[in-house]
Amino acid sequence: MSSETTMHPPKRPSKRGLRLFGLVASAVLIAIVVIGLITRATQASSLKTWTDEQAIPTVNVVAPEPGKAGPVLDLPGRLEAFTRAPIYAQVSGYLKDWKTDIGAHVKTGELLGEIDTPELDQQLAQARADLVSAKANANLAEITAKRWQAMTGTDSVAQQDIDERTSDYTAKVALVSAAQANVDRLIATKAFARLVAPFDGVVTARDTDVGALINAGGGTGPEMFVVSDIHQLRVYVQVPQSDGPSIRPGSSAVLVVPEYPTREFHAKVVATSDAVNANSGTTLVQLLVDNADGALMPGAFAHVRFNLPVDAAALRVPASALIFDNAGLRVATIGAGDKVAFKKVSILYDFGKSVEIGSGLQAGDRVIDSPPDGIKDGEAVKIASDDATAKPHEKA
Repeated sequence: MSSETTMHPPKRPSKRGLRLFGLVASAVLIAIVVIGLITRATQASSLKTWTDEQAIPTVNVVAPEPGKAGPVLDLPGRLEAFTRAPIYAQVSGYLKDWKTDIGAHVKTGELLGEIDTPELDQQLAQARADLVSAKANANLAEITAKRWQAMTGTDSVAQQDIDERTSDYTAKVALVSAAQANVDRLIATKAFARLVAPFDGVVTARDTDVGALINAGGGTGPEMFVVSDIHQLRVYVQVPQSDGPSIRPGSSAVLVVPEYPTREFHAKVVATSDAVNANSGTTLVQLLVDNADGALMPGAFAHVRFNLPVDAAALRVPASALIFDNAGLRVATIGAGDKVAFKKVSILYDFGKSVEIGSGLQAGDRVIDSPPDGIKDGEAVKIASDDATAKPHEKA
């Protein structure tokens, strides 16, 4: 073994082989470095592009749409009886008795109460006595006039005396007519001692009692009774001037009263005042509501809800699209080149989540919903798509 090792020593690599190996290794190292530099530059460029893209705001766009239903106008109203008649005393005296109390249903002509009129009774008795006296005087004057007229053409009486007796009879007849008229007047006045219902209805007030002193006030004294017809009720509502043209006779409304919070009553507009109250800026509207079951009460408060007609020219957008700042009320739209264009708008109605725009928008506008803070007019934006989401690139 030692002899063979001595006879065949190991071969050393040649210089040419070493040089070739070094060149190959250098080329590989250079290629690795170049690939690394290219990869890093590509990633840096991609990151810069992604960063620049992220610097452009991404916005959601909505299209203005016409409303499918008109706005709802909710206003306070008051209920009044269809017909209300306060009953006043037309004769003086003392209340003899009353026949009906509050809540009583009465018919036309039904007795409500009666007044004892001792003074009027004496006046009537005196007037009747005066009538009897006047008739007696007239009868005597008639007999006298006929006797004098029978002597006409004789030389026993003068024509002047005959004419005087005839005129006296005529005057006495006139006194009889006056006395009869006075009796009739007092009888008619005595009839007012009976207080009767002027129409079918309900007694809604009684402000008197037995023995109370009654003074004929001609409508200026206290109301003794009030009779109300409540088979229908009138509803009075003060409507803002801006909504007045939308509510005309024939329009419908829904009433809700506190005592029946889950029940709706349907009413119809029958008249408007066609005038604006200068103090409140409202116009008076009158409605009628059926009350056959008597559920509604005159004098009550009610919420009156009007469904206004749809304005074909008005457009609705989300309330989140509105911008209110020093420049006023605006919305941000996307114009040419996907750049922001602000438009001033006015609101017709606020529906909470959406608003109805009266002016400033067109149906084809692209409105930015929830515009980012600091967005500027003319700034470029990107429109968000439903199926694509921007994601940052991961670093190598």
